[in-house]
Amino acid sequence: MRRAILTAVSVLGLVLPASLSGQSVALTAVQRQVFAAESAFAASFARRDTAAFAALLAPDAVFFGRNSVMRGKVEVAEGWRPLLTAAAPPFSWKPEVVEVAASGDLAFSSGPVFDAEGRQFGVFNSIWRRERDGTWLVVFDKGSPVCNGEPKKP
Repeated sequence: MRRAILTAVSVLGLVLPASLSGQSVALTAVQRQVFAAESAFAASFARRDTAAFAALLAPDAVFFGRNSVMRGKVEVAEGWRPLLTAAAPPFSWKPEVVEVAASGDLAFSSGPVFDAEGRQFGVFNSIWRRERDGTWLVVFDKGSPVCNGEPKKP
């Protein structure tokens, strides 16, 4: 009986409910790691912590901006510096979807992006890589506007 209780507690410890369009989903331990990394990344931006933000960038990171592509940790950190040094965060984001490749070393995260007033205006999509030491670093990042469901006119 004691073994059954310990097993049940262990299994329950691996489940983390997350909101995804109002549905409850269970995340694996690896998905929780990526969710935590993405959340820490967003929190570093909200705190205006340039060092913590840069610490989560992979050396070979590629970030897509509105008009350009930033390549490498240094270029991405410099490209985001004006956003990170503004008096208040111009936007925020939070992960809603996390999927991990079967290899366990690549992951995708996505979620809403909010303006300073809290209105959603976009969606972010990031690819994370688990490093040899077990830490997760963001490798690719690209945002997109919220789809209004209406097709573009030619």
